Amino acid sequence: MDRIAKHVIFKGQVQGVGFRYTTHRIAGRYEITGFVRNLPDGTVEMLAQGPADEVDRCLADVQDSFSGYIREARIVEIPHHPQYDDFRITR
Repeated sequence: MDRIAKHVIFKGQVQGVGFRYTTHRIAGRYEITGFVRNLPDGTVEMLAQGPADEVDRCLADVQDSFSGYIREARIVEIPHHPQYDDFRITR
């Protein structure tokens, strides 16, 4: 199965609403690795990598869960980062 990596920047009211915790919980349902973290500019950054269908379903679940808070999600496919062996909340 093809493995992909997607880098996402979420804009909107995405800090202070449980975004990272919920994203981490959602990611635990899928075979993905990577991270989610707050950025100083008020956005949230996410790296999700794994089988293409798992990554896409995870991102769709995150966006559905926070549809009232996300104003924009910039998603870019990037090279896979083998150093991640789990999905974590980082600072």
